Amino acid sequence: MKLKKHLLYFGFCFLVSTTIFAQTSEKLVAGMSLERLQRYDAFLQKEIDDHIIPGVVSLIVKDGKVIEYRALGFSNAVDKVPMKQDDLFYMQSMTKPIMTVAFMMLYEEGHFLLTDPVSKYIPEFKNMRVAKDVNQGANGETDSLASQITIAQILSHTSGMTHGLATTALDRDFRMKYYGMPFPKNIQELVIKATKIPLVGQPGKQWNYSASPDVLSALIEKFSGMSTADFLQERLFKPLGMINTGYNLTDAQAARVVKVHRNSPDGSLILTTNQPKTSGNVIWFGTHSLFSTAKDYMEFCQMLLNEGKWKGKQFLSRKTLELMISNHVGDMYEKRIPDRKGEGFGLGFAVLENVTGSQVLGDKGLYFWSGANNTHFFINPKEKLIAIMLTQKDPHTIYYHTKMRQLIHQAIVD
Repeated sequence: MKLKKHLLYFGFCFLVSTTIFAQTSEKLVAGMSLERLQRYDAFLQKEIDDHIIPGVVSLIVKDGKVIEYRALGFSNAVDKVPMKQDDLFYMQSMTKPIMTVAFMMLYEEGHFLLTDPVSKYIPEFKNMRVAKDVNQGANGETDSLASQITIAQILSHTSGMTHGLATTALDRDFRMKYYGMPFPKNIQELVIKATKIPLVGQPGKQWNYSASPDVLSALIEKFSGMSTADFLQERLFKPLGMINTGYNLTDAQAARVVKVHRNSPDGSLILTTNQPKTSGNVIWFGTHSLFSTAKDYMEFCQMLLNEGKWKGKQFLSRKTLELMISNHVGDMYEKRIPDRKGEGFGLGFAVLENVTGSQVLGDKGLYFWSGANNTHFFINPKEKLIAIMLTQKDPHTIYYHTKMRQLIHQAIVD
């Protein structure tokens, strides 16, 4: 009788423990708590409810498992068009990592060395000038180059080039001259225009966010003998299955493009005046202009996380990726962007160097970038974690990257 009671007791304990385990396992995927991840979803929903962003597509993968893939809010907040998972986004500067990977594929084929001067392949770079005072604009006093711009400096944004995004007179003139008339016929002509505008500083002496990935696009064409658009399609997008990524879209794809929004003075969301052009594009920018979806960009990120191999094809060597996600700029990135403590910059990506310095959740080696309309992603190799958050709201803020890292990492409980 006593034995029977013991058996009943242990049987009950086993039943309870397995039930608890079953309930817990339903809420855990790859060591992430879906319950805790609701904090991230609640944050995104509040941003939508408060009319700060129109809507969002969130895609999170850990250990190769989809943790979250959802669409919230609207692709057009004015007409109340619901956001869908397969909507397309104008990726803006999230074009830059793709361009860098494509370029480094050619590096692996031996077309150039990272220490090569750019002028070896584009002679117009040889006699560029350096502004003595950026507040004097493009026509101010200049110095000659102390050293030639190298390909590595183009990749790491230490070339002295600018993007025209700052408020200096030189940035203003860069915007007008580089993006203004006469409009170039191709990326080669555009890049040569950049050589006529003074640099903001001597090559290698500062980190300055720039239009240098356009130089990568021009060099891709020189080394491959293909247009950049064709090279990306043939060497990256098709083998990765990125069927909704490109500079020009079909009519069906264009109908799924999320509208770019901004806030009106009364706080409501309205559409920006200039929506991205979805067809007829002829300049294959390295800086921006690609359209993509969360799923497509995840394929690209999965390849990177998997050490350059995906879908049975080796796109990059593990050693090349190690080089790309190493800090190449010392503390120059932190000095240029004081609120990004603990971070550096590699070849095409910002990289987390010091978690305590950044005071944001993550791991050393995490790398990331974002786009002007608030498209964001990060890859954490240590946790085998990828997160993508896409919306279309001007202006850009790094706040969403910070909140992603905070609210997604806090859900890791294994």
